[in-house]
Amino acid sequence: MRAVVQRVSRAEVRVDGNTVGRIKKGILVLLGVGQDDNEQDLQWMADKVVNLRIFEDENDKMNLSVLDVGGQVLVVSQFTLYGDCRKGKRPSYSSAAAPGDAERMYTAFVETIESRYGIKVETGVFQAMMEVDLVNDGPVTLLLDSKKTF
Repeated sequence: MRAVVQRVSRAEVRVDGNTVGRIKKGILVLLGVGQDDNEQDLQWMADKVVNLRIFEDENDKMNLSVLDVGGQVLVVSQFTLYGDCRKGKRPSYSSAAAPGDAERMYTAFVETIESRYGIKVETGVFQAMMEVDLVNDGPVTLLLDSKKTF
């Protein structure tokens, strides 16, 4: 799994002009699922995302997680994170998971964060054309890849 994690002061996602997910202070997660991803990747990513210490403590040091600050989470599916741009001018998405598999993993990721960590997760709509609006706080933007854990 791959994710772009952004610390935000607010974010929302719209489909056909209608807001389908909205958060205040927290993290926006753009999540891509690869064809080789499994339960271990999902668990690693969920744990990593909610425990990243990217919020400031009382000493202005990034030492707190979204859990610690009572923040919110917005997860948006993003198969283009598996775009391979090394050859030619058009990205290849051959390593992205098939839509059915990707949707199952995306849904399981959201459910894992909600059930294991008690965070209500807002989402986009899988496979929809979406508009994402956000205010990146910091800015803080991180790239995570479950296949690059060491």
